[in-house]
Amino acid sequence: MDDKEPEVSMTTLPDRPNTALLVIDVQKGVVAGAPRRDEVIANIDTLIGAARAQDVPVVWVQHSDDDLEQGSADWEYVEELVRLDTEPLVHKNYPDSFEATELESVLAQRGVGRVVVTGAQTDVCIRSTLHGAFARGYDVTLVGDAHTTEDLTAYGAPGPELVMAHTNLYWSFQSAPGRRAGTVDTAKVTFEAADAD
Repeated sequence: MDDKEPEVSMTTLPDRPNTALLVIDVQKGVVAGAPRRDEVIANIDTLIGAARAQDVPVVWVQHSDDDLEQGSADWEYVEELVRLDTEPLVHKNYPDSFEATELESVLAQRGVGRVVVTGAQTDVCIRSTLHGAFARGYDVTLVGDAHTTEDLTAYGAPGPELVMAHTNLYWSFQSAPGRRAGTVDTAKVTFEAADAD
């Protein structure tokens, strides 16, 4: 893995020069027992602080479905991460954070053409949102040490550490016309495309 960010913002979305931090589904029931839970949450918290200090939009996404009932204790965000009232909260029912939500309009209102993706779960909502954003024309940076997933080996899936490592690897080589993708660790995240290597 190169562990570098995209060279410059090349989004296909016109007049969208800004970057936003997406915090996806870091909910009690989603990350309970997830590998590196505390480390991942601490890294996300670091990124939230950096984004706020630079006036970069922080957009929160919260999932609900039959197994994660809205309003339940498991549905709530973890206590370690605190959303400000001024930061948008997008509710979703599908893995892709853009699907049947207001996320696109939230980002458009803020002139966002690049998203920095964090949260859970790696092999479901993170992966779906990465591809959903990229297919919609966004530059998409995955923070390699700021996402996690549950152990689904009982269903034939690889172990969670392998799932996270593979997602980091393949996203670092993702490409498409007029857009950039990449995987980078928390310490190397920049919210200004001009500063990226």
